[in-house]
Amino acid sequence: MGFFIKLAWRNIFRNKRRTFIAGVAIAVGLASLIFCDALIRGMKDNLIQSATASFLGEGQIHARGFRETQDAEKTVNNLPAVLDGLRSEKDVELFTLRTMSLGMISSPANVSSVLFVGVDPETERRLSRVDDVLAEGVYFRDGGERDMVLGSDLAELLEVGLGDRVVVTVSRAGNGDLAQEMFRVSGIFRFHIKEMDGSFALARIDKAREMLGLDGGAHEIALKFRDNRFASDPENPFWDKHSRAGNEAVSWTALLPELTRVMDMVWFALGFLAVILFGIVVFGIINTLFMSLYERMFEFGVLRAVGTRPSGVRKLIVCEAGALAVLSIVMGSILGFVLTFVLAKTGIDYRGIEFAGTGFSELLYPVLHVSQFIIYPAAVFVFTILVGLYPARAAGRLTVADALRKSL
Repeated sequence: MGFFIKLAWRNIFRNKRRTFIAGVAIAVGLASLIFCDALIRGMKDNLIQSATASFLGEGQIHARGFRETQDAEKTVNNLPAVLDGLRSEKDVELFTLRTMSLGMISSPANVSSVLFVGVDPETERRLSRVDDVLAEGVYFRDGGERDMVLGSDLAELLEVGLGDRVVVTVSRAGNGDLAQEMFRVSGIFRFHIKEMDGSFALARIDKAREMLGLDGGAHEIALKFRDNRFASDPENPFWDKHSRAGNEAVSWTALLPELTRVMDMVWFALGFLAVILFGIVVFGIINTLFMSLYERMFEFGVLRAVGTRPSGVRKLIVCEAGALAVLSIVMGSILGFVLTFVLAKTGIDYRGIEFAGTGFSELLYPVLHVSQFIIYPAAVFVFTILVGLYPARAAGRLTVADALRKSL
């Protein structure tokens, strides 16, 4: 077998131009797969980070049914015990309380529906990025009991700016009576997420509780974990442990199912791309090997004449396919690594683009992983060998008379 391998390496370089063209075609396909894999990994990390760190959190706890109804009466049950349980969890890094209610917000110029959110400014600052994405103004001023932070699209609709007054109307929990309060705009945020920029209004949680008549209750506990992979598993026992006493604890995968489905579709698209690229590679390999076969017909006739078995001829063609695969893998791996490494350092600017219910808030960095340089090169090698079996079979069926006749 060693003889055939040495001979195969010599043969593929007899026509350097053809070998180079075929090798580059395979190498570009391999580099494309490596880069696309790295890009998808980076996109997944970026989208998850943007979605969970913006405002959502990596997990949430609500009263059962609150997410479907947004009923102001459905506050987290047995809140003190839930908070004590979270404080004892070594995997929980941060959590913050929120109240949430649908209502109306009005200014002298316009009126709009709004999701009125009560937050604790200190814990919210550490968990979400509201204070980091302020387009104007400040987060919450010290002593600003009636401060409000609005989304940029909502502020534009209401035609209000910093220091302007707005009036919020909500229904109180229990009796459904309307409650109104005047707030002063202290800040305007821009997440580049349509729903948040166009319908979110944040106030201090104490004032929100007073309006809603909650007496210390909360509708939502947003969570952040020490390891962001902790929340990615919906089967984690943590969720069942804290889904008791009429409450439900859910991860971001349940809160943003569309993001999970879209990422699955993206991986499917990568597989489809691989099929297309390998289909293109098939023709390049077959063309290269058959051209080499017909150019060396006399040589194969001589080999058969001196006693070489058909299996030996087939081995030689398969070894040539393997040599071409190794050469292509080396070039493709280097090209894929260089391309991905450079962009992993510089990043790709997709900021402001909304995708799957969230948006890219930071530069997108492709993620290099060792599996990219094992799985895809191995697939290319195996695939090239399999494709090489077809011209090898054709070469093995040649007779001495036919080979010598066709070479004349």
